[in-house]
Amino acid sequence: MTTADVVVVGGGVIGMTTAVTLQRRGARVTVLTADDPADIVSTVAAAVWYPSHTDADPRVLRWARDTHAELRRQAADGVPGVVDRPTRMWLRRPYTGPPWWADACGDLVAEPADAPRSALLRFTAPTVEMNRYLTWLHRQVEAGGGQVVRRRLRTLAEAYAIAPTVVNATGLAAGHLAADPAVYPARGHVLLVANPGLTVSVRDEDDPAGITYVHPRRHDVVLGGTYQPGVAHTRPDPQTAAAIHRRCVALVPRLAGAPVLGERIGLRPARHGGPRVERDPGGGRLVHAYGHGGAGVTLSWGCAAEVANLALAG
Repeated sequence: MTTADVVVVGGGVIGMTTAVTLQRRGARVTVLTADDPADIVSTVAAAVWYPSHTDADPRVLRWARDTHAELRRQAADGVPGVVDRPTRMWLRRPYTGPPWWADACGDLVAEPADAPRSALLRFTAPTVEMNRYLTWLHRQVEAGGGQVVRRRLRTLAEAYAIAPTVVNATGLAAGHLAADPAVYPARGHVLLVANPGLTVSVRDEDDPAGITYVHPRRHDVVLGGTYQPGVAHTRPDPQTAAAIHRRCVALVPRLAGAPVLGERIGLRPARHGGPRVERDPGGGRLVHAYGHGGAGVTLSWGCAAEVANLALAG
């Protein structure tokens, strides 16, 4: 006997924002999550709005724009963990105009820079502390009459015992649950250091030594990072950690004396061809929402709206 209108399989940021969106549209929702919230990849994320490793696409741009607007509203409303951050992004490749995603943030300004950098982009990017934010999302679901249940499925078909409509937001697990060979892990490695008073996020993704970013939070700073497609382990790597620290201190010298508090390593749920958001072509009331890679937070609310449209369509 079903107990909900929609069951969302996956308790990461895509699954939880979809669940909240469905509830706001009047659906009874249950979320199934295979892992404790502290152990999912969403909690490892630096969680800064930026369409990292995402190809230009009108649909993705719409998701990014809508999510940027929603997160800025949440920051203004005091939602736990959400803060607007001034952001500075250095470019080393020749500057030929605003990036494809510029329209999504609305306030991007480009300034010329001295070699080896060609330009400095200034814009506002909401940042999210994921432990606090996922807790808030869970409470939103429960306050709306929904449930978040710890349960690992062997097949998506098992979810139909709970609801007639299933949303597959299982991230990397979608590789086998949806039999999708395009899904692959992208290993991410970040350090956490004490915050010496930084308030501005800084990026240099064109650094020839590796992508480099510095994202302040309330009590710490996230230093990154790596994006290693196809690497599926989360073992510590002291050499990589040391290299990340060197790059970030070179980018923001005030970090030089900041104590290292820890490191986080996770596997981003990437997908060749970009995120899969569609009704399953095999029939039935199954909607897929996975493959967002390192842009889960960036695309979350915009994507959730489209997933809800698909899930609630007749």
